Amino acid sequence: MNLDLLKALCETPGIPGHEERVRDLIASETAGLFDETTTDPMGSLLCRRDAKKGRNPTKIMLLCHMDEIGFMVSHVTEKGFIHVLPSGGFDPRHLFSRRVLVCTGEGDVKGVMNPAGPGVHISSPEDRKKVPEPHEFIVDIGMGAKAAELVKVGDMVVMDEPFIEIGDKVVSKALDNRVACWLGIEAIRGLGKAKTEAEIHVAFTSQEEVGLRGARTSSFAIRPDIGIGVDTTLACDTPGVPEQDRTTEQGKGFGLHVRDSSFIADRGLVADFEKLATAKKIPFQRTMLRAGGQDGAAAQQAAAGARAIGIVVGTRYIHTVTEMIHKTDLAAARDILVAYLKAS
Repeated sequence: MNLDLLKALCETPGIPGHEERVRDLIASETAGLFDETTTDPMGSLLCRRDAKKGRNPTKIMLLCHMDEIGFMVSHVTEKGFIHVLPSGGFDPRHLFSRRVLVCTGEGDVKGVMNPAGPGVHISSPEDRKKVPEPHEFIVDIGMGAKAAELVKVGDMVVMDEPFIEIGDKVVSKALDNRVACWLGIEAIRGLGKAKTEAEIHVAFTSQEEVGLRGARTSSFAIRPDIGIGVDTTLACDTPGVPEQDRTTEQGKGFGLHVRDSSFIADRGLVADFEKLATAKKIPFQRTMLRAGGQDGAAAQQAAAGARAIGIVVGTRYIHTVTEMIHKTDLAAARDILVAYLKAS
């Protein structure tokens, strides 16, 4: 399993609208794997592998979003304190005392993120009970007034945490959704040079975390017959969570995603994937979310519509810097995508 690639993907900064570095890394990794690769006006990387032969082949589209949740600089004070606005959904309880990377036009600068206001020794008991909103946090890069000369409004800020392996798991920021970028690359590598009956598109999409934006434009351009949203999902198989809310359990295989608030999967596709996974002895579990969405919904609703499904990897502690996946589940997601594309 090519975990070095997953590490590189996770540690490369790229929030919504700032995916260029991730896109360049993917383009480098996929050189020679596709018949055509283009970048659309939204910044999504659209990759096509032609069908074996024949006219009007079935178009299968894998949608793998590149962006991670992060921040954009909204203001820099004269004393060098950096105010930010979130790009994507954060639980502010996870933002205290974080190391960050401020990505400027002159290069990346390390900094720390903390809420504005008094520290623990001079705050009241009531102050310590409050949880600030994400926009109330500030970033300090230790440069004082010089910060305003370097950092500009609109610069990207990401969490600065390493990718690590612990036991049977990997932990990193941005596993949501560099996992899918990894799967999109490795699924095509798994095909080798063989052509399939279907025309295969892998769209590494932009701005999913702020509304499936890149997926909508790329799906409209490609107009797939089958859309596969490749993503992470919740693995709340941890203390304090009711059994019915766990979504997935780690180590039990990939998630066959049948419903969330953005789409309902095609029942025929669910049956096809289930039958194939069973025949190939690839572990899987059906998944459903009460809320949230993913890129498969954009493919389903593009133009005249498409059949759609989600292939997902259960992730603990999602939207934090300690996102955790099980290697078994990652391998299962790769294997089912390779098996499905080979059979198409």
